[in-house]
Amino acid sequence: MRRRLVVPWNRLRGGGVVDRMATSAPASEALVERLFSATIDALELLSVHLGTRLGLYGALRDGGPLTPGELAAAAGIHERYAREWLEQQAVAGFLAVEDAAAAAAERRYALPAEHAGVLAEPEDDAHVAPFARMLAGIGGVLPALVEAYRTGAGVPYSDYGADFRHGQGDINRPAFLHDLPATWIPAMPDVHARLADGERPARVADVGCGHGWAAVSVAQAYPTARVDGIDADAASIAQATDYAAAAGVADRVRFLERDAAALADSGPYDLVMILEVLHDLARPVETLAAVRAALAPGGSVLVADERVADAFTAPGDEIERMMYGWSVLHCLPTQMTEAPSAALGTVLRADTLRELAAAAGFAGVEVLPVDNDLFRFYRLRG
Repeated sequence: MRRRLVVPWNRLRGGGVVDRMATSAPASEALVERLFSATIDALELLSVHLGTRLGLYGALRDGGPLTPGELAAAAGIHERYAREWLEQQAVAGFLAVEDAAAAAAERRYALPAEHAGVLAEPEDDAHVAPFARMLAGIGGVLPALVEAYRTGAGVPYSDYGADFRHGQGDINRPAFLHDLPATWIPAMPDVHARLADGERPARVADVGCGHGWAAVSVAQAYPTARVDGIDADAASIAQATDYAAAAGVADRVRFLERDAAALADSGPYDLVMILEVLHDLARPVETLAAVRAALAPGGSVLVADERVADAFTAPGDEIERMMYGWSVLHCLPTQMTEAPSAALGTVLRADTLRELAAAAGFAGVEVLPVDNDLFRFYRLRG
């Protein structure tokens, strides 16, 4: 016999769940309200995915305000879908509507200027729309995740598809293009000076380079530096190579599809960057040891990883919650495809990083004085 799920809609409207669910325990009331709100947020985030993948925000930015028919023509989608998406986006507060009382086909919708960077400008510091694409990628592997949890196997990174790969690359793009050369590397003044030395061209490696934003950014900021991007994902290497050519730095930037364990073969390097990668490595100690072997005399390693709490506490703050969310749905499953695996997950605490660095033979770990909400920065010296 099927059990019918009854949702207490009358308790979710009006004054809110906490006010109306008088018969429930306070903790239950709060959790019901939280999950209800999370459902709305998840649906709206996936609607952002539609807007970015179909080019709807760009069309509104470049040609708005638009009617549903005009958006459909500009973006190459069906008009009925255009109208429903526009109405949903306006109800969510993402878009502005000129006259809500006009006939549905005649309403004009606009992307507010203050929302353009968030939704339609990939190099803007506020551009967080790629989170939606990452979530869409996770949605595609949910059946495989269920099976992995049962068997202890992993889910390969490639299975998350182009959506997750592009989302992950694009979410870090503004920071890699702007903050890396302006703030992160200058937090190590001697390294900054070495890279800027035109007399002796410096060599830099970017381990886990992804789409190449960081490698190209370093080459642009330091015109004599030569940069190698290393990644095991063939699709990422192909895109990074195209990006370097388009940016005009292909003569000084190359991308290599290989394991970081072979880094010493292409060294020595004055700086090795491991940006948002270390926690994802199945064999982090072995990789760090290979990185250390690839350093030039006096060379350094710049590690950027999650700015999580120093110790486990529950409940956690928003950063801790987000990082554990990525961990259970992506980072840990991809790490579990290899055996043996350190299986670090996403939540790499500072003491754990120090232990990994010491095991790899590094003499010391310095936490750099860089103010950032999401990342903590470490300098490792050989």
